[in-house]
Amino acid sequence: MTAARRVRVDVEGTPAWGRREGDEIVLDDGRRLAEADATYLAPVTPSKIIAVHLTYRSRVDEYRANTPPAPSYFMKPPTTLNGHRGTINRPHGAEFLNYEGELAVVIGKRMKGVGVDDVLDHVAGYAPANDVGLHDFRHADRGAMLRVKGQDGFLPIGPEVVPASEFDPTNFELTTTLNGEVVQQATADDLIWGVAYQLADLNRLITLEPGDVILSGTPANSRPMDVGDVVAVEISGLGRVESTVVDWDVDLTQVGDQMETSANTLHVALAIPEDEAERMAAERSKV
Repeated sequence: MTAARRVRVDVEGTPAWGRREGDEIVLDDGRRLAEADATYLAPVTPSKIIAVHLTYRSRVDEYRANTPPAPSYFMKPPTTLNGHRGTINRPHGAEFLNYEGELAVVIGKRMKGVGVDDVLDHVAGYAPANDVGLHDFRHADRGAMLRVKGQDGFLPIGPEVVPASEFDPTNFELTTTLNGEVVQQATADDLIWGVAYQLADLNRLITLEPGDVILSGTPANSRPMDVGDVVAVEISGLGRVESTVVDWDVDLTQVGDQMETSANTLHVALAIPEDEAERMAAERSKV
């Protein structure tokens, strides 16, 4: 990956790389597109995407939880990737499709056994991202997060990757807006474990390849989105990735676990105490 701000767009059904210049996108072959008309694709092609659970103090406090002794992780398939100004599908009947504004880290050099003091030298760049989760399936995943976080399009990222040399992962501000209103706000100082620590932790055991994406966690106030909502994640120095929630009229009843409002769904999606979530879930089951 070159040290340049790169975008990836759809041109007549074919992915194409380029760069933004004012109101235009200049493709690598010299063609120019109006930026306003561009269909953005995710500006990354990872072999894997790794996300972290609780890493922001505000999130731990919100859940009234004890600070974990170390970060824990889960994986999202590359098919979750989504571009700037794309749509997020909410299955018809779902209630708890949550936004999670995050800083995405894109690996530039192969990493295995690299220590905390050197890992940032292996980063290609950074981008704003939204680690979308459908918590109606928390009971079905049994902790795996595959249905909750792994559905197609559940990772808007971009619109471009900003080179590592132009961004300090220890000094940034993250803001998530829903229909123009601020719903999440945090700085790097709120991270319990910063980007370098997370990368060092992961590459002790897992080889990180060029292009791989690491999602570094979300602050407090992740909440459900409704159909028609416009959600945006902006990080100082990196820009803004925006998405619109749409209704997905799909039949999920033929096989597998069905969507359900479990106590765990309510606890996580609404950040309410576990005992209150148990009570609310019991009341719902009586209806």
